[in-house]
Amino acid sequence: MQSLKLSIERLAALGEVEHNPEARPAFFEFRDALTQGKIRAAEKIDRRWVVNTWVKHGILLGFRLGELAETGAGTLTFVDKDTFPARQFSVADRVRIVPGGSSVRLGAYVAPSVICMPPMFINVGAYVDEGTMVDSHALVGSCAQIGKRVHISAAAQVGGVLEPVNAAPVIIEDDVLIGGNCGIYEVRWCEPERCWARATILTRSTPLYDLVRGEIYRATSEGPLEVPECAVVVPGSRAVKKGAAAESGISLYTPVIVKYRDEKTDKGIELEDWLR
Repeated sequence: MQSLKLSIERLAALGEVEHNPEARPAFFEFRDALTQGKIRAAEKIDRRWVVNTWVKHGILLGFRLGELAETGAGTLTFVDKDTFPARQFSVADRVRIVPGGSSVRLGAYVAPSVICMPPMFINVGAYVDEGTMVDSHALVGSCAQIGKRVHISAAAQVGGVLEPVNAAPVIIEDDVLIGGNCGIYEVRWCEPERCWARATILTRSTPLYDLVRGEIYRATSEGPLEVPECAVVVPGSRAVKKGAAAESGISLYTPVIVKYRDEKTDKGIELEDWLR
């Protein structure tokens, strides 16, 4: 892929690339590799996640090269950049796309055995690994990295982070259960086997309180918020202790770790195997 990387980096650095005859062929080669999972926006090397900035540059190049085009048929039509149309799956892909309005963009890798429940959306640059279920009304954002056997429950949103190009995307590792209505933005889950309850929001700016260990986890200037292995996270609140807000008894939202995954938790999610 070194030759492709050099081509993408050179084209991305050009001020005007739209009329360059080399641009579209190089981009289409890049997009095919991205769709097949041969390249990805971030990958784990020696137990450490590394951002491939050139891949993000390639995705942004596709938006620069793209022209508006109409796709679809009948009353269900779309107008979008022609460089990132919707993927067309076949039985050979071994991906279950249940009828009902789901969409996956070209440039997103969806592994065999992934289940897509309607309606859901997977954006360009996302990587969704084997055995994962993307449930109804769920979103997998651009460049999000999703591990094996993850369940992204109904109405959950996993943010992406395409820009800035050197920023790590949202990373969800293996065997995570993301409950319904959860929102995961600018967060890294660097160890497997985490799960949390529904309607929990995790962002870079929100501290995570661990009631079990007595710790408070925050993002740093060097990295995103990281969540401990096997943590069960639920929505909570923390009291404001200063100023008018304290006088009024106001509390702010915060996610809270109330326990760590155990046998009882595992029994609560064993239905996952039946769904697959």
